[in-house]
Amino acid sequence: MDLTIPQELRLLQESAGEFVRRELVPLEAQVEEEDEIAPATMRRLRKRAVELGFYGFNLPTELGGGGVGPLGQSLVGEELGRTTMALGEAFGRLSQSLSFCRGEQVDWLLKPALQADVTVCNALTEPGAGSDLGGLTTRAHREGNRWRLHGAKQFISNAESCDYLLVLAVTDPAASLTRRFTTFVVDRQDPGLHMMPRFKKMGWRGYPISSFALDDCLLDDRRVLGEVNGGFTTTMASVNTTRLFLAAKCVGTAHELIRLSREYAGQRQTFGRMLAEHQAIQFKLADMDVELEAARWLVMAGAWKGETGQRDFRIAASRAKLYASEMVGRAADAAMVVFGGSGYMSDLPIERIYRDSRAFRIGEGTSEMQRIQIARHVMSGA
Repeated sequence: MDLTIPQELRLLQESAGEFVRRELVPLEAQVEEEDEIAPATMRRLRKRAVELGFYGFNLPTELGGGGVGPLGQSLVGEELGRTTMALGEAFGRLSQSLSFCRGEQVDWLLKPALQADVTVCNALTEPGAGSDLGGLTTRAHREGNRWRLHGAKQFISNAESCDYLLVLAVTDPAASLTRRFTTFVVDRQDPGLHMMPRFKKMGWRGYPISSFALDDCLLDDRRVLGEVNGGFTTTMASVNTTRLFLAAKCVGTAHELIRLSREYAGQRQTFGRMLAEHQAIQFKLADMDVELEAARWLVMAGAWKGETGQRDFRIAASRAKLYASEMVGRAADAAMVVFGGSGYMSDLPIERIYRDSRAFRIGEGTSEMQRIQIARHVMSGA
């Protein structure tokens, strides 16, 4: 494994960090208080990201994206982990599923998405299925040259605010999982799409998560993304890189927790000494540091496997996502110990990060789901 990070990716990471510090961090308190980002504000931030060349950085260059692979995406993810989940959306990491746009879809979907003129979200999770693809019940039946969709999706990020939803539906129930599904592009204005009120959440304020139902939603073949019965491939193009990206965000968040804890421990006095002089606090910081580095290298290992096209990239992404998401939860708890009562107060960011970090163990496949995948890999002897 070559551990050298190319200079151009280092520069990308530095630029992403500067964008976070200058454009996003100043808005954190307002978003946290209001549980909302004004549409005009988000549009301004996204257009700023387009202007700086960030938007769609993860999509292939031949499609108009930045062509940044798993390693660069992970470095950017680490920087975005230093701000809130909601504000990080402004940077413009688009769904890899858009790589399957063909023909006129490039003009009405891909190109506008790359310019932040339209937004897209992935709609996979269902009320009775969760992370179990085999349990999906949303169906699409062909009727002449159209498809009729029925079903419901749950816990869909940005569903209420996006322009298009990429909906995974069963089109061949008798087929294997890899040939059972098709991905459809549903317009939020399509008849038959019924959006539910957003969920009230423990954390991730300003980041809307909603449910919706599809009742006789009719779509023509122009709305099929990728191949008919090729939805598994379309979806997996996004799932593994997104898991790795989320793991990288956890690394960035943990790094921020260590920075905050170190600074506080060097300023706060207890029993006549600085907190940083107490061995109990030193041990907390040491454990945080070791776990952070372990998570970072799992992310880097996963990125390397993705860059080199290795078959076990999927498992590497699961390893990174499992460990990093649980690591950041422990780091948030340790930071709460360092800050004491002050950390529990919402005046400081520790309280927010403590709440937000819990969701990382759920989104993009729960820790339990990652363990199932990893255990199957181990038992296969691969």
